[in-house]
Amino acid sequence: MKIARLNESDRPPMHLLLMADPSRKLVEDYLKRGECYVATLEGNPHPVGVYVLLPTRPETVEIVNIAVDEREQGKGLGKRLVNDAVQRARESGFKTVEIGTGNSGVVQLALYQKCGFRITGIDKDFFIRHYDEPIYENGIQVVDMVRMAQDL
Repeated sequence: MKIARLNESDRPPMHLLLMADPSRKLVEDYLKRGECYVATLEGNPHPVGVYVLLPTRPETVEIVNIAVDEREQGKGLGKRLVNDAVQRARESGFKTVEIGTGNSGVVQLALYQKCGFRITGIDKDFFIRHYDEPIYENGIQVVDMVRMAQDL
């Protein structure tokens, strides 16, 4: 798998970005303020994964909109994307990398902890405050944001 920063002239893979966050408005805001990285598989120019590194505070960056194409899930690509993002954050001089997921994202919570992240807090009602329509995952309404971080 090859992971490369998206050039400003390239179109971001919105279908993947919207898998991670259904709000086009928020995704477009993240893209303006962050750096988008796209993963492709050898011999296939179509993106299979994506994430955005978004500086949030001095020495802190957040991984947002991380997603893997549904047909490629379960093959370790998500872990490779997270590890790539952490490495790029380290190389860019950040001291802390953060990531967040919905309260019902059990797969994501396990993945992020396997990649060295620890839970730092819960942003209660985050998805109620920021989204007009309810979001469901694993048959559970996504209400709270589970915040996680890793010191570099």
